[in-house]
Amino acid sequence: MVPTRDHTMAGPSKNYRYSTTPGDRRRQQALSGLVITRGELKPAHEGPVRVCDMSVVTEPSPAHTLRPATRADLPAVLGLLADENQVVDPKTIVVTEAHERAFVAIDTDPRNEMLVLVDGSGTVVGCLQATYIPGLGKGGAERALVEAVRIRADRRGDGLGRTLMTHAITRARARGCALVQLTSNKQREAAHHFYTTLGFARTHQGFKLAL
Repeated sequence: MVPTRDHTMAGPSKNYRYSTTPGDRRRQQALSGLVITRGELKPAHEGPVRVCDMSVVTEPSPAHTLRPATRADLPAVLGLLADENQVVDPKTIVVTEAHERAFVAIDTDPRNEMLVLVDGSGTVVGCLQATYIPGLGKGGAERALVEAVRIRADRRGDGLGRTLMTHAITRARARGCALVQLTSNKQREAAHHFYTTLGFARTHQGFKLAL
């Protein structure tokens, strides 16, 4: 995908958008060889790392847009996070003060983004949070940590998970990230297979410590 707004070396703007053009497939294939890592911190989860072959990633649907979430999207995002197995009406979601603080912190941090996948009618059908981590490895390049990946329960099976992740990977690549990494619960075998089709590899065992 190509950005419709310029970005600086510090990273894309919070209003960074993607649009579909006839040249998108060529640009996607040009991403082949992007290293993607998947790491985490808990034996109850897996944290694999793979070299990504972007040629296996299908072209995102032109009917869907990935963009930074706005405050108006917050109930829909919280609904997606509340229950991944059924549709939660955003109108039933109580947005707490803690949610408000967290959203403001993400929205004002140039290294954090809550991204939403929106269909042609403006409905939020997916989300993820991307954190861009600076580091001295990989030539000083950033790495993108992807978390809170959700697709609305009644829209699964439509290829939207692939669309969401393809957009996110393209966004990270455009920013200059050398790696994309994510975590997945060990029980989610179908999700593990899905991520491998995107080029992720299981190369790290991670651990988490609840505080």
